[in-house]
Amino acid sequence: MTLDTPVGEFLLAALSPTPQSQAALFAVFLLVYVSTLVGNTLIMATVSSDPRLRTPMYFLLGNLSFLDLCYSTVTAPKMLLDFLSERRSISYQACMVQLFFLHFVGAAEMFLLTVMAYDRYVAICKPLHYPSIMNRTLCSWLVAASWAGGFIHSMVQTILTMRLPFCGPNRVDNFFCDVPPVIKLACTDTYVVELLMVSNSGLISTSCFVILVASYTTILVRIRSPEGRRKALSTCASHLTVVTLFFGPCIFIYARPFSIFSVDKLVSVLYNIITPMLNPLIYTLRNKEVKSAMSRLRTRSITSGGKVIV
Repeated sequence: MTLDTPVGEFLLAALSPTPQSQAALFAVFLLVYVSTLVGNTLIMATVSSDPRLRTPMYFLLGNLSFLDLCYSTVTAPKMLLDFLSERRSISYQACMVQLFFLHFVGAAEMFLLTVMAYDRYVAICKPLHYPSIMNRTLCSWLVAASWAGGFIHSMVQTILTMRLPFCGPNRVDNFFCDVPPVIKLACTDTYVVELLMVSNSGLISTSCFVILVASYTTILVRIRSPEGRRKALSTCASHLTVVTLFFGPCIFIYARPFSIFSVDKLVSVLYNIITPMLNPLIYTLRNKEVKSAMSRLRTRSITSGGKVIV
């Protein structure tokens, strides 16, 4: 699929130039990654094991946790290994695989967050029709559509990247393989490819964000009573927080021409490493039902000698 790619590997950038800070960053990001694994796994276990949480909202939340876990795993393990290595390299094939799964899972999460906004819209604005509209079949189809949309988006990004020739510089100006820094290394004019990719990634991230904001704004506008609006705002606050943390950096990276800024690596850390860890905290700290279900899960685990009874 490649035209001409004598470059067999890429060199990844370091988050910090000094060995001392690399060791400190390894400890910090190891803690973040472990917290991401534990937090999202706990939410998935809680949602799947508690009958009271078998509703569309928590079905979607469980899927979001799975996507967060996968999304972080695409980049975090390699980054942690590179903290301990003097030479941070990745093969061309592994780089393309990482790029594919990064956009596959990332786009699927964007679509799923949009589905979750629609779920909240129906639940708050059409409560009497909510059970019939957001039935399990529709939820399953919407989740499948999110995955399918992510796959199609990622295939486009990956194929366009793999068709570029890489024959000169091989230093990627980021700690993982992503479209903007990788195609900058191509030894050909990439203007058209950049335009296509910005139209793809930028349009998806921006349009999903606009739909999400419009959905939550409509919810607040349609509710007349101050008490109802307060409850709706409380319900949607966690979703809005996740949306802002995830879509803000994505729009900054992908909805502009592929110029590399020094702040890009810090922004990448935010939406690749930090946000997947924060999502479980945001949803559980503001959700009494999830906290109660986790408490019941812990109680069942203790009483059954560490074996969870589903």
